[in-house]
Amino acid sequence: MKKLLAMILTGCMVLGVTACGGDTAAPAGETAPAAEETAPAAEETDAAQEVPADSEASGSSDKVWIVATDTVFRPFEFTNEKGEFVGIDVDVLAAIAEDQGFQYELNSLGWDAGVAAVQAGQADALIAGATIKQERIDSGWIFSDGYYDATQTFVVAQGSDIKSFEDLAGKNVAVKNGTAGMDFAESLKEQYGFTTTVFEDSPTMYQDVILGNSAACVEDTPIMADSIKTGGLALMIPEGMESEGAPYGFAIMNPENQELLDMFNAGLKNIKANGKYDEIIAKYLGV
Repeated sequence: MKKLLAMILTGCMVLGVTACGGDTAAPAGETAPAAEETAPAAEETDAAQEVPADSEASGSSDKVWIVATDTVFRPFEFTNEKGEFVGIDVDVLAAIAEDQGFQYELNSLGWDAGVAAVQAGQADALIAGATIKQERIDSGWIFSDGYYDATQTFVVAQGSDIKSFEDLAGKNVAVKNGTAGMDFAESLKEQYGFTTTVFEDSPTMYQDVILGNSAACVEDTPIMADSIKTGGLALMIPEGMESEGAPYGFAIMNPENQELLDMFNAGLKNIKANGKYDEIIAKYLGV
C-alpha cells in the first residue's frame, strides 16, 4: 500500500513538472518571435543614434547645410555650356566651405522659391546676389559680411574719349526701363547736362551705344563686365563712373544657423587674404 501511494505521489510530481514546463515553453515559444522582431528595431535605433553621436564627436563638419540659390543671375549663378552650375556665388561658397571644412548642398531653386525655402526652414541659407538692405534686415534676414559690392556703371564704346560725368554734357545716355541703372542716370542728368533715352532690354541699349546713337549706357557693373567678356561687345567701362552701390550678402533667417554665418564670414576673410577670392572674380569678370 505504501509502495502504491509512493508511486502515485511520484507520478503527480512528474505530471506537475511537465505541466510547468509546458506553461513555460508556450510563452517562450511566443517570446522568441517577439525577440526576433525586436532585434531589427534595436539595430535601427543604433543606426539612428550613430549620426548624432558622430556629429557630437566631430563637430559641425558632419552636418550638411542646405543652401538655396537662384537659377540664372549671370555671372553669379548660371549653367555653362557643359551643363555645369557655376558662377561667382557658386565658387565663393565652394572656396569658403573648403576653407572652413563644412559640407553643404546647393539647391538651384530660383529667387522667390529660394527665399521661401529659407523662410520655411527647408533651407538653411541663401546665396543669390542678395543685396543687403535695411528693409530685409527689418523683416528677419540675417546677413553675412558683404562678399561683393554691386554698383551701376556708365558704359561707353571702345575708343571713346568719355572718361568722366562732365564729358557727357550735351550728349545722350541710353538706359533700361525700371532699373537701378536708370535711376542712377536720372539722378545725374540735370547736374551734368545730358539727356536719356529709355530702352526695354539690355542688348538694344548696348547696340545704341555701339552704333554711336548714344554716348553711353548704364548697367549693373558685374552684369556689364560679364557681357563684355563673354559677348565680345565693343564697349568698355570707364573708371570712376559707377554708383556707390550696395553689397551682396549670404543670408540666414533662423538665428539657430548663426554657426553657418560665422563660418561664412571667417572663410570669406581668409579667401580674400590668400588671393582665392580675387581669382574667382577675375575668372568671371576678367578684372
